[in-house]
Amino acid sequence: MTYQHILFSLEGGIARITLNRPDRLNSFNVDMHAELREAIARTRDGGARVLLLTGAGRGFCAGQDLADRNVSADAAPVDLGHTIETYYRPLILSLRALEMPVICAVNGVAAGAGASIALACDIVLAARSASFIQAFCKLGLVPDAGGTWALPRLVGNARAMGLAMLGDKLSAEQAESWGLIWKCLDDDKLMAEAERLAVHFSTAPTKGLARTKQAIYASDGNTLEQQLDLERDCQRELGFGPDYREGVAAFMEKRSPSFTGK
Repeated sequence: MTYQHILFSLEGGIARITLNRPDRLNSFNVDMHAELREAIARTRDGGARVLLLTGAGRGFCAGQDLADRNVSADAAPVDLGHTIETYYRPLILSLRALEMPVICAVNGVAAGAGASIALACDIVLAARSASFIQAFCKLGLVPDAGGTWALPRLVGNARAMGLAMLGDKLSAEQAESWGLIWKCLDDDKLMAEAERLAVHFSTAPTKGLARTKQAIYASDGNTLEQQLDLERDCQRELGFGPDYREGVAAFMEKRSPSFTGK
């Protein structure tokens, strides 16, 4: 497939996707959704062991491209629920379902659904000049693309309410301080760190990381008893796998492990 709105590569176990509409701050239109959906499917089916997502130009993603819809006063009402159901819901769920780490390198503003997409990733890095904006309240809408789910879980109800209802810009440094993201980095060090992590994960025990991801995300809805059962099931599966045996052997032999990711 030839992409017009994203850049995609898959080599050495690393899938890289760059949102590539820099003149529109990488905001989403229907075509970019279709391309991203296809690229994520290629990531899933093409032997990747990690996905690195970032944006081209001076922004990560400004969310939905409002120019992609006709919302003028004399136009028919737009069914925003259809947009969520058809595009954003499957996108967020596909990122969470990938059985590999998903790194997001936020290189500039992440606004609206763009912020939600970043927060749907497993490890979020941000440039010091980047920011996160819940812009929905300025349009009379609610945070979508999973925003109302992610925000209170990451920063608590009080901060989630403030971000969602005021629409204030949150700096990358403050986002790190609040626990919204993993790390804030100087702008010129962002992609080097993102690539370092991608290379690390490309040789890591991928199946174990996938089950770690599954278990952590499941914990919000589980009782302690249910979570203990899930941990038991994960350890049982992983204990029969080759990476566990290789990890133990490497530890005993005082050498670096060679994981297959299976």
